[in-house]
Amino acid sequence: MNSNDPNYSPLRDVAQNPEATARYLADVQRVLLDISKNLETLALETRVHLRGMNVEGDRWYHARLRAMPVEKALGQVLRNLKNLTEGLEKSAYKRRAHDEAVVNTAKDRKEKELEKQRKKNPSVLQAAPNPPQQGAQSENSGYGAPTSIYDLGKRESA
Repeated sequence: MNSNDPNYSPLRDVAQNPEATARYLADVQRVLLDISKNLETLALETRVHLRGMNVEGDRWYHARLRAMPVEKALGQVLRNLKNLTEGLEKSAYKRRAHDEAVVNTAKDRKEKELEKQRKKNPSVLQAAPNPPQQGAQSENSGYGAPTSIYDLGKRESA
């Protein structure tokens, strides 16, 4: 594409290719994980600093109570960031699965069409050979004609 084109978007090429999408999302995820490490360190240092700020006349828990809203907000940011990185990974897998589903759709449709054709026009089954007549049966025919266990003759039972 031409970068002078007013409709040009660099992410359009990335969106059209599942491998490029996966690479892009992995890069974004890597950056977010680095940010996450920094935010975890910031949250820990903020907690230590805020809980250490005592005002004259405070009881032992007052500094902790004042620090809790800030700690909670930073914890929520970290949770949201973790969910965001997991969502990026999941969306990369879903993007690849979508392309595979599109490729398999044409094949599935052809198979369904062939199955419909088979149901509409069933193939002619070959007729089973006729069993030999009772009188024409030889001694070694095996299971040719139904017999009773009492009428085995010269054959042995199982």
